Amino acid sequence: MSEHRRKPPQPQEGGRAAARRGQSGSSSGRRAAPRGATGSPSDSYGSGFHGPGGEDPSSGGRADARRAAQRSAGGRRRAAEPAGGRRGGPSGPPGRGRPAPAKKRLVDYPRAGKYGWQRWVPSWKLVTGLFVGFMGSLVAVAGVGYAMVAVPKVDETATAQNNVYYWSDGSQMVATGGETNRQIIDLSQIPEAMRWAVISQENKTFYDDSGIDPKGIARAVFNMARGGQTQGGSTITQQYVKNAMLNDQSQTISRKFKEIFVSIKVGAEEDKDDIIEGYLNSAYYGRNAYGIQAAARAYFDKDAIKLNEGECAFLAATLKGATYYDPAGATSIDASATPEANRKRALTQMQDTLDKMVEYKHLDAAKRATFTTLPKLENPRSNTQLSGQTGYLVDLANGYVITHSKETGITQDKLQQGGYSIYTTFDKNKVKQLEKAVSAVQKANIKPKERPDTDTHVQFGGASVNPATGAIEAIYGGEDATKHFTNNADQTGAQVGSTFKPFVLAAAMSWGVRDKDLGSSQAQDERTIVSPKSLFSGKNKLKIKKYDGTIWKNEKGEEWLQTNDGQASYGSPPNFKIDLREAMRESVNSAFVQLGMDVGLDKVKEAAMSAGIKESSLTGADFPSFSIGISDPSAIRMAGSYATFAASGKQRDPYSVQKVTSRDGVIYTHKTETKEGFTSKVANNVTDVLKTVVEKGTGSAAQLPGRDVAGKTGTTDGNKSAWFVGYTPQLSTAITMFRYDDDETKKNRTFLEMFGTGGQKKIHGASFPAEIWHDYMAEAMKNLPKKSFPEPEPIGEVLNEDPIPSPSPSVTESEEASPSPSPTPTESEQPEPSPSPSDTCNNFFGCDNNSGGANGGGTTDGGTGTTSPSPSPSDTGDVTRGNGNGGFLGGSSG
Repeated sequence: MSEHRRKPPQPQEGGRAAARRGQSGSSSGRRAAPRGATGSPSDSYGSGFHGPGGEDPSSGGRADARRAAQRSAGGRRRAAEPAGGRRGGPSGPPGRGRPAPAKKRLVDYPRAGKYGWQRWVPSWKLVTGLFVGFMGSLVAVAGVGYAMVAVPKVDETATAQNNVYYWSDGSQMVATGGETNRQIIDLSQIPEAMRWAVISQENKTFYDDSGIDPKGIARAVFNMARGGQTQGGSTITQQYVKNAMLNDQSQTISRKFKEIFVSIKVGAEEDKDDIIEGYLNSAYYGRNAYGIQAAARAYFDKDAIKLNEGECAFLAATLKGATYYDPAGATSIDASATPEANRKRALTQMQDTLDKMVEYKHLDAAKRATFTTLPKLENPRSNTQLSGQTGYLVDLANGYVITHSKETGITQDKLQQGGYSIYTTFDKNKVKQLEKAVSAVQKANIKPKERPDTDTHVQFGGASVNPATGAIEAIYGGEDATKHFTNNADQTGAQVGSTFKPFVLAAAMSWGVRDKDLGSSQAQDERTIVSPKSLFSGKNKLKIKKYDGTIWKNEKGEEWLQTNDGQASYGSPPNFKIDLREAMRESVNSAFVQLGMDVGLDKVKEAAMSAGIKESSLTGADFPSFSIGISDPSAIRMAGSYATFAASGKQRDPYSVQKVTSRDGVIYTHKTETKEGFTSKVANNVTDVLKTVVEKGTGSAAQLPGRDVAGKTGTTDGNKSAWFVGYTPQLSTAITMFRYDDDETKKNRTFLEMFGTGGQKKIHGASFPAEIWHDYMAEAMKNLPKKSFPEPEPIGEVLNEDPIPSPSPSVTESEEASPSPSPTPTESEQPEPSPSPSDTCNNFFGCDNNSGGANGGGTTDGGTGTTSPSPSPSDTGDVTRGNGNGGFLGGSSG
């Protein structure tokens, strides 16, 4: 091929041009170097060099030209490199000026090639990778967990055992409380309204979800991680799994995860109708009813298929926790679970469920409008084993176990599952003797058919406490636990009247009265201890004074005129001086109301609490009438507080359970804690004064021949409750009597007057309550040795001997005109000798002159503690039932 026809591209300053220049310089014997070969432009044109022997390099031809061109191009590339290129500059490799390549890392963190804060900001690649890895791990764990769990069998886990209750002597009382009251029925026997009521309220997406609620689970796990309880987050499937399939009911993260995996598997493998059927058949509705059929019988005495929409909505409410939604109440477990509060909660929840059923198109609005009140309910007890006093005793023991769950380790759920042996403090013989004493008096005197206006709704309650231990040895809760649900031994709301006066005396002998000559701040520190011989005015319609001598007035600016029972004045005119022993013996209101004001009602309250009364049952501590019993402690707490005096001031809380065992052995043993409620000097002096009440005063019906007895009678405003609380060195017993409208269908039930009840013009603590106390204690003390109370040491100073007591010598015209805080009793209300067999009333003693609230400055009934201290005559009507906080656990049973 012709050289001229083959013309490849010639590199700059290379190739043939270079060759030609080389040839042109051959005459000098030198070869031209390619331009740029030495890095200098002149080198391409300067002097060449001759090869050996002066041979012309052009003889190499095209190959040499091509190599020269390549060298020229390489030189230009190197010229374009950074300054340190080939000579070991900073960017070169080691030894030659160029950086070593960075080693690649699996996780580029901290980030290479970044400086300052950017070095620590992860790249999006890193974040994405970690997220993908985390989610993958979760999926893997979930997959393994799902594969490992199996759906448990319902029949193996949804069973429960009895709890066995024992008397104090170790003999068996009853086996009950934990048995499974359940009848399994198929879905066709469950009303469609029941299914939709539960679904609408609990899990509206039931038929569409996978069996779990991720948001709810996250919330529950977070709560548990913080040490709290799981709250919400459970679908119907999860609740079914928990109730019917999982033996372990603990609230732990591991158990929650197990529940989740089982729920997912159940949701995937079982039909939704089967799940809702299983749930409604295994859920707990209260009243020991497991399953919808048992619940329908327990609450409405009908088969489940016959439940209407309102009844279904109500039962759906009980699934949230029967303790707080059963209208019968559950104060033995929680003081706030009163019948009134539970009815309100249940009605609100029922209405909300019905509204949601309408909203989700499961109920017609017109049909829904017919259910605006709670349905009519059956009595909460149907177990004949719990008839008589047994039901009250079991309730009391259960309440104690649950309210002391920190010590017993037994929650309500665990107690319902059963398997416990509960050894109570109840003395079988004493319980029978107390029931017999009440029944005898009731049968002989209370005749509702003959006197329907006065003898209906009459109730009795009682309790006995051992002063040495605090053990509750006997109670009387009512005629029959299957017919009368409220335990009359515990928080009835009945005011205690003059049985509160011993706490006023104890306060006066513990802290003393304030010095009237000092300012309010100094008077708190300067006090004088009071002797039982101190003199106070027994005058009727006494103007009550503050400790500084000024007249006490109510919020309307009206003066307080304190009356006595029967409008009687005690002591000799003109000053009506009477010592505190006599004032207690005759239950003189005016003397103790004034004493309470001089001591300070805060100290009176403190004395009551020191004796064992719970603060939650004390009401009206800002008003003078507080000293004469407008509060409503239970019979158990009153017996326990008087037991403090019997034990020379040592206070021990009442309790009803001595020991609890299970298959794991003994899991709880009661330990008696002793506190100093009062000094022995104070307590023994109070006892000595109360002995006078039984020996010569209003409590003479309680005398036990050959035994030391101390006690106090009490009657309240409107004659709506009457009490006798008394004790021997070995046993303290409180008896209460009241009329209470126990009709569950009435919205506002009230205490009723007892004028004419039992054929008596007025009921006093000295009549039926003292008679019952006597008959019971005579039997209960038969086998116990006779003991005497300790002799009291002299205490305090005799006050008001000189100068003459402050009350006016006579009722002046202005005093008669002063507004009285309570209406003057009519002639028919005046006490007459009692026709009771003990014939305790006479003209001298005035038939238990202890009005409590009636003549105590216008207090009102009901125990709510919200009444005005001085209502007008028209304001002395009834109020609704008490606050329910008078239980011996301060609102909780035990």
